[in-house]
Amino acid sequence: MIPSDLRAMAEQERERQEGFRCRIMVCAGTPCLSAGADVVLETLRQGIAEGGLDAEIESVATGCMGPCSRGPLVKVRSRGKEIVYERVTSESARQILFSVVKGRRPPTVSPLPPDLPFLARQERVVLANSGSVNPERIEEYVAAGGYEALSHALHEMTPDDVCREVSLSGLRGRGGAGYPTGVKWSLARKAPGERKYVVANGDEGDPGAYMDRSIMESDPHRVLEGMALAGYAIGAEQGFIYVRGEYHLAGRRLEGAIRDAERKGLLGSRVLGSNFNFRIDIRTGAGAFVCGEETSLMASIMGKRGQPWHRPPYPAQKGLWGNPTLINNVETFAAVPAVVGRGAEWFAAIGTPKSRGTKVYALCGQVEIAGLIEVPMGTTLREVVYEIGGGIPSGKRFKAAQSGGPSGGCIPASYLDTPLDYESMERIGTIMGSGGLIIMDETSCMPDVASFFLDFCRDESCGKCAPCRVGTVEMHRLLRRITSGTATMDDLVKLEELCELVGTTSLCGLGMTAPNPVLSTLRYFRDEYVDHIRQRRCTAGVCTIAENPAPGAEGEALLHAMGVPGEVE
Repeated sequence: MIPSDLRAMAEQERERQEGFRCRIMVCAGTPCLSAGADVVLETLRQGIAEGGLDAEIESVATGCMGPCSRGPLVKVRSRGKEIVYERVTSESARQILFSVVKGRRPPTVSPLPPDLPFLARQERVVLANSGSVNPERIEEYVAAGGYEALSHALHEMTPDDVCREVSLSGLRGRGGAGYPTGVKWSLARKAPGERKYVVANGDEGDPGAYMDRSIMESDPHRVLEGMALAGYAIGAEQGFIYVRGEYHLAGRRLEGAIRDAERKGLLGSRVLGSNFNFRIDIRTGAGAFVCGEETSLMASIMGKRGQPWHRPPYPAQKGLWGNPTLINNVETFAAVPAVVGRGAEWFAAIGTPKSRGTKVYALCGQVEIAGLIEVPMGTTLREVVYEIGGGIPSGKRFKAAQSGGPSGGCIPASYLDTPLDYESMERIGTIMGSGGLIIMDETSCMPDVASFFLDFCRDESCGKCAPCRVGTVEMHRLLRRITSGTATMDDLVKLEELCELVGTTSLCGLGMTAPNPVLSTLRYFRDEYVDHIRQRRCTAGVCTIAENPAPGAEGEALLHAMGVPGEVE
């Protein structure tokens, strides 16, 4: 395929779509499928076939449309207008189809208001195609402008130009650290080495986070195109996508997308008629949270146990099999086609001066509308919770938002007007992370929340370094004493000392950030810890206060530290 073929494919697909009087799209992301979207889709297809409507109405399975808690979602696009229906059942799907045919409103199913803030307040760049294209048809991605940025780069830009464009855009790594993407790409480009690699980190293990999964499910070609642009920029001919083992649908759609792209000459040898060769393979993880850390991820790709190693050297200098390796997370790569295609200046105009562009969040927890959103950097937490998310259900009060998963921290109500950008969140003691945003109301107990995240970190510690292996066990034990009302103020002092020790001496990011939920809840909700200890009271009514300390707690900690947790379960 050459660029003119790409343009012809796009035009042909657009003409095909315009040939339908109506397109009925069903969200086929994991949340909607789990709510019954497959049945809705089948009902629509049967109805279209039985009515002999195949030539004028097309049913399309798309990726995530956004408001996941309102699924299954159906979008009707006709004559340039779109209507989105929520909580669609098999019966209401038949009504929607009938309304399309007869031009009447469905009797019992109501559409979402077109000005619903959840939909209207977003600025979709990475999610531009999600919910609008069939992720299993490459033609639909191409018709939406897909692979045009790659074609432009291969034929009109040098690799240095691409690195420079990414640098000027201000794009920062969306995996959590926020490292400047252009700087990382330039380092990998300049690193000496006959072979170089590009790796997309799709191992997403944070509780409540599913941004990367949704991007891979909804728009897999966007990720592939971003990786190909990175390969061209740094001089790599091989890429790997590391997909979390539980993400079966994402893995399957990526596999199909890679095959289609290779068949069309958009991956493989002489991409788009150029001298650039680039292949992508999938590596499936086994569901270990630590494999989201880049050195552990590389060890896993190379067939070794997923454990971290000391840095430097950094992956851009010495990564896979000792060669320079560029690692970005899925969302970062998915932003690159827009950066190259629409220009650095356009992207840099979105967001704040130091945090440019948009960010995808998985909004979940105690909020009226939960789902996947994309907003400009700098949007405040209050706007996200109360305008886009619709506020807290049942008239309850907002208490906190956990950002960044177990590596992040809790944001209290007093910081609701904090802009969601890298600098502002760091100032209040939390991090952006990969984009998980869990909203909690007044019924949440913050020591219990901290205990939940420490329990997660304890289980996910790979055990390689003692501070993390032993420290997370001991921290969790102390938190359990606090939540059960059996702790002393000395225990609280020990907990704070351990937070400092584990954070500063652990080998990788898992251990370094494990204390964050404890530290942030202590900073903003210390009274709750003291109430549990001195008053033996959980004001939220969550914790069960015991009469006496739990027997054998020290022994449990010791056994965990010795690496035999199964002995005490």
